[in-house]
Amino acid sequence: MHDIVLIPGDGIGPEITESVTTILDKAGADINWIRCTAGLNAQEELGNPLPDETIDAIEKYRIALKGPLTTPVGAGFRSVNVAMRKKFDLHSNIRPAKTLPHIHSRYEDVDLVMFRENTEGLYIGKEKWVKEDSHAESIAVVTRDASEKVIRSAFEYAKKKNRNKVTLVHKANILKYTCGLFMEVGEEVAQDYPDIEYEDLIVDNMAMQMVLNPKQFDVIVTTNLFGDILSDLSSGLVGGLGLTGAANIGDDAAIFEAVHGSAPDIAGQNIANPVAFLLSALMLLEHLDENNLADRIRQAVYYTLENKSVCTPDIDGSGSTTKFTEAVCSNL
Repeated sequence: MHDIVLIPGDGIGPEITESVTTILDKAGADINWIRCTAGLNAQEELGNPLPDETIDAIEKYRIALKGPLTTPVGAGFRSVNVAMRKKFDLHSNIRPAKTLPHIHSRYEDVDLVMFRENTEGLYIGKEKWVKEDSHAESIAVVTRDASEKVIRSAFEYAKKKNRNKVTLVHKANILKYTCGLFMEVGEEVAQDYPDIEYEDLIVDNMAMQMVLNPKQFDVIVTTNLFGDILSDLSSGLVGGLGLTGAANIGDDAAIFEAVHGSAPDIAGQNIANPVAFLLSALMLLEHLDENNLADRIRQAVYYTLENKSVCTPDIDGSGSTTKFTEAVCSNL
């Protein structure tokens, strides 16, 4: 029995959480879900977007599955996602982008994995007013320790998964200290993996190259802000955020999450696509070495995607969250 903290999240979160837990239960996953709350719902109900009880549960069990959380834009509380990544030193955000069968997208046979440094850069939230309402400043922090953790994780992943190349993305031509340090660490770590091809690209060129020919990339590693942007771009290559999972991995803790938003505009309508969150759950199963179970569920999902009468509207279907869930369970 695996004890897993479960945070359903906001908006469509409870709906896709119900879908994913139903499918995992039907497949025979031996999981005891410890339900907790965070995000906008927690703020409204408890006055705290990240309650102590949720932190304590993750501290105890060291692994969680988290639905989408709402972060206010421009004002209000800061990102709960960022807070949890920093709290548990989840240094590597891992976002695979892989072409799925029966899904229309601009490209075929895309199969790349984005490693995003997850704890520093501009996301530390060190901001100040130099002159209120007219001059603001943010501080980006890059350290050797955090850089080496995520870069080495990318190389280890490539080695374990028999992938051939790691591409490090930076802006060291302009940001000579921060990105310069990140690139320097990348060059040092790459020497420990002589069998894996290594290259570095400037981020603006990288964005263009990913659109021109995404098949040239395999494993990509970059800083926090660039990784946030490029991982969404990579999701767009295979059909959108509703089709890509994500993991936040640290040395002794892991949180698997839906990377898309909480979509309050469609909440409660039974049309939310659970595929991305389900793929995140499969990454969780693989983290627990439940590889055969993850593969079995994945094949059932692939088979289900062919039947557009059960798929949700965002992937050209005429079905619903419930119909898709039931079809996956049947196809298991």
